[in-house]
Amino acid sequence: MPLAAKVVAVLLAAVAAAPAFAQERKAELLWLGQAAFRLTTPTGKVILIDPWLTTNPKTPAKWKNLDELGKVDLILVTHGHGDHVGDAPALAKKHGAKLWAPAGLNQTFLALGILPADLVPRMNKSGTIRPFGEQGVKITMTRAEHSSEFVWKDAAGKDHVHVGGEPVGFLIELENGLKIWHMGDTGLFGDMKLVGDYYKPDVVLIPIGGHFVMDPKDAAFAVNHWIKPKHAVPMHYGTIPVLKGTPEEFIQALGGTATKVHAIQPGDRLEF
Repeated sequence: MPLAAKVVAVLLAAVAAAPAFAQERKAELLWLGQAAFRLTTPTGKVILIDPWLTTNPKTPAKWKNLDELGKVDLILVTHGHGDHVGDAPALAKKHGAKLWAPAGLNQTFLALGILPADLVPRMNKSGTIRPFGEQGVKITMTRAEHSSEFVWKDAAGKDHVHVGGEPVGFLIELENGLKIWHMGDTGLFGDMKLVGDYYKPDVVLIPIGGHFVMDPKDAAFAVNHWIKPKHAVPMHYGTIPVLKGTPEEFIQALGGTATKVHAIQPGDRLEF
């Protein structure tokens, strides 16, 4: 066989093997407190979601050192509040990683000079991206029921409130077919059932703290009646006093359910 033909044959074999490789490997989900997660996909892509780390009281000390995160390929931010934007702009610049957030929030980042245009592409709810190629991860922006103003300090230290776009969640479909729904900060809304029926998420990262987001009873209703995922990971609780909901209350409110609850601590990892 001529050398050129051999090279083509090897490349074709590698492409054909890639989906099978992704099927064999698992995704790793590292919870970093509040709504912050590091998701490592089956093919090794690293996605940060709502990375509020350096000033987060629940983030373990190790992860307050942003170098400990290793490489970062993509950043997702659900809305403009400080406990979700957090260190996202700094990490985007550090790694040259695109930051996907509500279109209005990214426009604000650009207008204020916080990030350059190439790092703040715009999309909106129901939009879908494939940031690593057609055979890679698929991410769809979903609705969340919340607010999203962005507070920015000027050179004199004075706070200014800017447009943060509408709050969102992210439905992330991985190379092995696993679907993870980071719900963002949200209260109950009826279209959670639409997301459950249409996208069929396997794993939901669900806020349970109450006051600003669903409380355990609300979250349990959404899981049992509308979303019906295989797995639920409670988040956004215990960081400040008003976020009183607990995983134990969530589990109790769920009652008998087919959904497996993973009540992990910040710094813990899950594999799916």
